[in-house]
Amino acid sequence: MRALTALVVGCWFACAQAEPTPTPRLVDLASFDASIVVDLRYAGTNNFVGTQIDGYAAACCLLSEPAATALTKVQHDLQSLGLGLLIYDCYRPQRAVDQFIRWAADLADQRTKVRYYPNVDKARLFDLGYIAKRSGHSRGSTVDLTLVRLGSGAQPAPLDMGTEFDFFDPKSHTESDAVTPAQHRNRLLLRDFMSRAGFQNLAEEWWHYTLRDEPYPNDYFDREVQ
Repeated sequence: MRALTALVVGCWFACAQAEPTPTPRLVDLASFDASIVVDLRYAGTNNFVGTQIDGYAAACCLLSEPAATALTKVQHDLQSLGLGLLIYDCYRPQRAVDQFIRWAADLADQRTKVRYYPNVDKARLFDLGYIAKRSGHSRGSTVDLTLVRLGSGAQPAPLDMGTEFDFFDPKSHTESDAVTPAQHRNRLLLRDFMSRAGFQNLAEEWWHYTLRDEPYPNDYFDREVQ
């Protein structure tokens, strides 16, 4: 009887351990609102690594359906001010995060230092939290973005936020006092509209927002962007 009980318990434990991570339901933001400008930085070379990032086979913004729906609300609300959204990153596969980790560990590669981390020693990017082993982006409901003025061209210029996207520096903190009053107002304007739609800002990065009621709060995915 004890052997049978142990067998049952062992089988239950093995089955529980083998339960697969759920496949995320991700949608293309363009199918929800094609007016939102997408400049997916990691699908090309215009990023802090300086090369196309693993897992980005296409330059499309994939998100959970609730996050995509919420962004369309933000876009609609901004239009009354003649503004819109510009997206830098959406869902991010774990393999991309792994490439960031390898890049940060390669201290000989300093090609992008002047542009992205001029005031930070690359050896400290992990300690300071700029690079991590996991990213909320891999859960499918986090987005990096800024504001643009509508009607300012086929590729509208972003509003001045004081730093560019992925600038590894305290100046990128949403509430940084190292930016001008106008730049600070632009950051708070973005935060206000995103907050109304259910997004939470990461205080260390003015561009980084996560849907508060995200559908996969504990899962990290590695599905390729395509």
